[in-house]
Amino acid sequence: MAIDTLDRPAVAATTRDSLGWRRLFAVVVPSTNTSVQPEYDAMRPHGVTNHIARITIPDTRVTDDDSFMVMLNNIRRATLEAVAQAMSMAPDDLIMGMSAETFWDGAEGAERMHRALRERTGRAVVMGSQAVHEALKAYGGIRRIAVITPYMPVGDAQVRRFFEDCGYDVVAVEGLKCASPRLIAHVSEADLKRAVERVNGPDVDAIVQCGTNLAFARVAAIAEFWLEKPVIAINTATYWWALRSNGIPDRMRGFGRLLAEF
Repeated sequence: MAIDTLDRPAVAATTRDSLGWRRLFAVVVPSTNTSVQPEYDAMRPHGVTNHIARITIPDTRVTDDDSFMVMLNNIRRATLEAVAQAMSMAPDDLIMGMSAETFWDGAEGAERMHRALRERTGRAVVMGSQAVHEALKAYGGIRRIAVITPYMPVGDAQVRRFFEDCGYDVVAVEGLKCASPRLIAHVSEADLKRAVERVNGPDVDAIVQCGTNLAFARVAAIAEFWLEKPVIAINTATYWWALRSNGIPDRMRGFGRLLAEF
């Protein structure tokens, strides 16, 4: 994906990390996730570096709500070990490159998780759920949203709860019911396009995608152009918020209006 950097502030090199002299991000992702790293790196401005710490989980079969919870609990049990690994590189910030857990128990649950990670690490923490909320606020005037996820219904219900807690009317949720955490990344751009078409409608102000292993950044940018409404990929929103909350204003084309304009 071609990147056109519109703004790149001139910042003198310091005694900080020689490559990540503007910001050193630790990114915590499930070991089965193959989308976060390439999508974040494609959005990375000069002087910012991304460093992956993996939550070791098996690629469990997911067929229903119960097996979805088995997968989620595998992630929960191994997350803090990955966070500890990430902290050994002394990052400036911690980015949680995983999605479902950041929506669990609504806005209150997200804030509880955010606060616990901040207290444990002593670092700023960026989570996908809160980042998407910030992205929706940046566009302004959005109240009715449709959501695409890779989840089973139990996960979709938590995503709905989070956005409703934040004051949005969730018009539709399309759960793709992916068969394993690794296979989420196998959903094609054509399938994602069709999911966008299914949830879109005249009563939808914006479309939001959750699930960090869905490679949706490119699809979102294309769909946003054609539909003439916000289409927000969770990886784009999370990385955008990591940059903007650190005062890094670089604007980039190829990822939709969020990174190009806000």
